[in-house]
Amino acid sequence: MDEVDQRLIAELRRDGRAALSDLADRLGLARGTVRTRMERLVARGEIAGFTVLTRGDVTAAPVRGLMMIGIEGRGGEKVMARLQGIPAVMAVHSTNGKWDLIAELATQTLLELDEVIHRIRSIDGVMTSETNLLLSTRRAGRR
Repeated sequence: MDEVDQRLIAELRRDGRAALSDLADRLGLARGTVRTRMERLVARGEIAGFTVLTRGDVTAAPVRGLMMIGIEGRGGEKVMARLQGIPAVMAVHSTNGKWDLIAELATQTLLELDEVIHRIRSIDGVMTSETNLLLSTRRAGRR
C-alpha cells in the first residue's frame, strides 16, 4: 500500500459515501484511477468492508466506557462468553499486558453503567477491573 492508497483510505474514513469524482478531486487523481485503486484495495483485503454510522448508533447509548478486566487462571473463554451475553457490552477484546480483556460498554445512563459494572465484577473468574468513561470520540480521518 503506497502513500496514495493511504490518502484514499483516509478520505474514505472521513466520508465513506463520497462519490468517486469527489475523491478524485480531493486526491488530485483521475476518477478511473480512484476506482481501480479502491477495487484493488478491496480485492487484496486492505478494505474489509464499508459501514454506516447512524444517529441512533451515537445517541441510543450515550454513556460509554471501556472496562479493563483481569481474569483469574484460565477462565478467559468462559468470562468472554458471559460478557457477550450482556446487552450493554458492545465488544470484547483480548489483550496483552496488565489486563486480559477490554469490554466496550454502552448504556443510557450512569446508573445503568454502574449496574453493568457490578454485574461484570460478579462474574466467576473476574479478579479485578478498571473502568474509564469515554468523554468524546474522534474517528480517524474525520475533521
